This record gives sequence, structure tokens and C-alpha cells, in this order.
Amino acid sequence: MTIRNFENHQPDIHTTTFVDETALVLGHVQIGENCSIWPMTVIRGDVNSIEIGDNTNIQDNSVLHVTHEGAYNPGGFDLKVGNNVTVGHRVILHGCHIGDSCLIGMGATIMDGVVIEPNTIVGAGSLVTPNKHLDSGHLWMGSPARKVRKLTEEEIKSIEYSAINYSKLKEQHK
Repeated sequence: MTIRNFENHQPDIHTTTFVDETALVLGHVQIGENCSIWPMTVIRGDVNSIEIGDNTNIQDNSVLHVTHEGAYNPGGFDLKVGNNVTVGHRVILHGCHIGDSCLIGMGATIMDGVVIEPNTIVGAGSLVTPNKHLDSGHLWMGSPARKVRKLTEEEIKSIEYSAINYSKLKEQHK
């Protein structure tokens, strides 16, 4: 695995977290307990901070980045990913906040200033445009993403199942 400091920031990765040897984690990044960071993922906290909660999995080829503070974006945009979140393959998370127990489908792009409330599914290939607020308990899909319908109790339970399953799978890879 490639863990790199950037300027005065060193990634803080819990000892129970698995980071694949081909992934890059750089700069002001904090990753919680029992997470998994899969092959070719880039988590680049160079111009703002990134926080990833517990039991979260970031799957292959995903890119997590942030936006610097500047004249066109006062304060910049940090990135926060909650607990029990599944981030599918080839997802881009950029300067957004994702609540607990969410599933971000493969190939989705979540842009600056987006807030996704807990227990939400973003469908594969969706584009969530800047500063959008996705309310809890719904499936959002499309480009741009739109609220499609309320999630079933079974779908909400499946989000937690996914997080638990990946927590177990990472142990086989360690």
C-alpha cells in the first residue's frame, strides 16, 4: 500500500483497516475502524481533509478528493463519509458529505457541497450535481440524480449487510 504524507499531514488509518497494496492514501486523511480500501483507489487529502467512518468500504478504482479554499469557494469543500457506507467500484466522491448507512452505486459521481443523509441509495452511474441535498430513506438515480422512490425496509437492511460483508471480506485479504 502507498501511504504518503503531504506537507504537515500524515494519514491516520486505524489498525483494523485494510488498505490494498495498490491503493494510494495521501495527506490529511482519517480512516476509522474495520474499513476496507480496495485496489487502485485514490484517497487524496492534499488541499482539504477527508474523514471516513467505521465499517466503510471504498471499492476498486474509486477516487476521493476535496476542494481547496479560495476566492471562488470560501472554506473549500472537505469530504466526510459516515459509518457503514458502501462505495461501489469506480465512484468519484468530491468534497461532499455522505451520512451513515448509505450505498453509492458503481460509477456514481458525487460533487462538491452535496449532502447525502443516512439510509440512502445512489444508483449506479448517477451524477449528483453540486450542493444538492439528498434526503434519507430514498433511492436517487440518474444524471442529474433525482429522487425515484422510498426505500423498502429490506433495502435499508441490505445497506448494513453490505458493510458487514465487506468488513468480513477484508479479513480474508489481510
